[in-house]
Amino acid sequence: MTRIIGILVGLFFTVAVLWAFATGAYTVISEGQLKPETAEHEFHKHPKHLALASDGAFGKFDKQQLQRGFQVYKEVCSACHSLRLVAFRDLAALGYNEAEIKAIAAGFQVPGVDPNTGEATTRAGMATDYFPKPYPNDIAARAANNNAVPPDLSLMTKARHDGAAYVYSLLTGYQKQPAELIKKFPDSKTGAGLHYNPYFANLNLAMAPPLTGTDQVTYGDGTKATVDQMAKDVSAFLTWTAEPKLDKRKQTGWPVLGFLLFATVLAYLAKQQVWAGKKGKKA
Repeated sequence: MTRIIGILVGLFFTVAVLWAFATGAYTVISEGQLKPETAEHEFHKHPKHLALASDGAFGKFDKQQLQRGFQVYKEVCSACHSLRLVAFRDLAALGYNEAEIKAIAAGFQVPGVDPNTGEATTRAGMATDYFPKPYPNDIAARAANNNAVPPDLSLMTKARHDGAAYVYSLLTGYQKQPAELIKKFPDSKTGAGLHYNPYFANLNLAMAPPLTGTDQVTYGDGTKATVDQMAKDVSAFLTWTAEPKLDKRKQTGWPVLGFLLFATVLAYLAKQQVWAGKKGKKA
């Protein structure tokens, strides 16, 4: 009797699971068929391929490229975007010496307090300061950017799928809105103050193309500052800001894996040695 009850209970749960699976599958299929086509679904593109020196298990940051990327950030991106999690002294990891870091910091105005009056003011940055926000508050940021607040870039390559490739694609992806899109989705026409970019989720950005031409930045190492090159360099730099300890993590990871492999082999040999005399004996 107990066995029959057990079988019946098992059959009940099996049927319940199959019913739930069938119901879920039907819902997914029916919703997919009824879901209307959208401009974002049809014209949104996945990021382009981007190869950086830091990619892969053995990759390392290219400090020269990181310095070029920082130059693009400083001369172009810092006008709208902050790096609130990065201090000026952190730039030492890019190869800048102490004097260069102090000079870079002094070129930024950071919030301060007047020692005589106690009132809020600004002062020249120091090596221990963090990169300041370009706007005093979100209201000022919206007023200057078509009612959009430019995001902080410190962790941007971690916050977006495909990371650096997304940033690179976005910076090089501005283009004229396709006639096919307007014809098929008339309501999706890019509005005033917006810019069409198929690599952005809703296809329209409040940010105008930040990289415009070869005269925008002059690299000290002689590299030609094309839009494509600047986009690659600043993407590499933002990869570093999001994970500045990447090189050390990889350098530490391989010895740890080697130790774990050695310990595993050692444990297996010890097990063989301990149980060697027990083989062939019955329990």
